[in-house]
This record gives sequence, structure tokens and C-alpha cells, in this order.
Amino acid sequence: VIAGIREALRVGTDNTVLSTSKVDGFLGNRLIRIAIPDQMLTVAATLRTVGLGAQVDELETGMNRAAELAAAEARGIFWDAITGMSVSDAFGILRGGNTAATEFFRERTYSALETRFHPIVQQKIDQIGLSRVYGTVADSYNNLPLTGTPRLVDLDDYVTEKALAGLFSVLATEEQKIRQDPAARTTELLRTVFGS
Repeated sequence: VIAGIREALRVGTDNTVLSTSKVDGFLGNRLIRIAIPDQMLTVAATLRTVGLGAQVDELETGMNRAAELAAAEARGIFWDAITGMSVSDAFGILRGGNTAATEFFRERTYSALETRFHPIVQQKIDQIGLSRVYGTVADSYNNLPLTGTPRLVDLDDYVTEKALAGLFSVLATEEQKIRQDPAARTTELLRTVFGS
């Protein structure tokens, strides 16, 4: 049973990391796509009306690219949690609800993932010039007549938080597939443990 749970967690986390870390893993998935921060929606709409929509699109694309690049780092942290799992953890996951494994990972890995993701997101945002784009968007808006100063979010924190939310959302979907769909049980061990 423990081996089966570990196998399920390995398969689920591998699928999650593969799907979120590829190009368009976030940007192309409407369920986890990172949108312009709510505080910037008025700014974005105003910029689009004055012909600066390309800058807004570049900002949104860049945020998602940063999340995709950071997502690959989750595999090692997930694996550490899997190998450190106790017998009671395994039975709790097996007997738990449809997202018991996801909750296990959220509890055991969120802080480590956040610590690992944040500098990667920050570096990637700088590397792809997103800080410049974000600054340009904010400056463009601030220079328009009759507008107030927007309440800006910390872009690194925002993208990190949204990347983690998306990662756990995809993980929950992968877990539910393994629990409910016999076709998703891709190994004999998974079929034995979850088929009974």
C-alpha cells in the first residue's frame, strides 16, 4: 500500500510538473493562467483604449512564462516529501478524500516551494525583462492625464503565489484522475492499490 501511494504521488507530481513547466503550461491553461493583478485591471483597460494593449499582453505573457520556468523546480521538493512519508501518512492519503494527497503536499511542501519559487520567479522576471515591462505599463498609466496613481502589487510575490496555486490545482486534478479513472493508473502497482 505504501509503495502504491508513493507510486501514485510520483506519477501525479511528475505529470503536474511536466504539464505546468512546459511552454504554455500556465499561459495556455485557462484554469491556471496568471491574469493581470486585479489592482491593474483598470490600468490595463485604460492602456488598451489608448493603443498600448501590446504592453499589457506582454506583461501577462511574461508572468506566465516566469511561472512555467519556476514550476520545474517542484519535482525535487515533491520527491523529498514522498520519500519522507510515514506509514500513517500513506494510509491517511489512501483513505482520505479525492484531494488528500494534494493537501498532504500543500501542508508539507508549500513553504519550501515558495522559498524555491520566489527567487526563480524574480530572476526570470528580470531575465525576460518583465520588470521593465511592468514599469513601462505603470509609467505609461501614471503619465496619462486625469488618472490617479494605481495601487501596484509586488509582481514577484503575485506571480509566485499564483504559480503555486496553479501547481496545486493541477496536482489535485491529477490525483482525482488516479483515484477515479482506471486508465490513469499507468502501473500495475497503481492498479492493485487503487483498484481494490
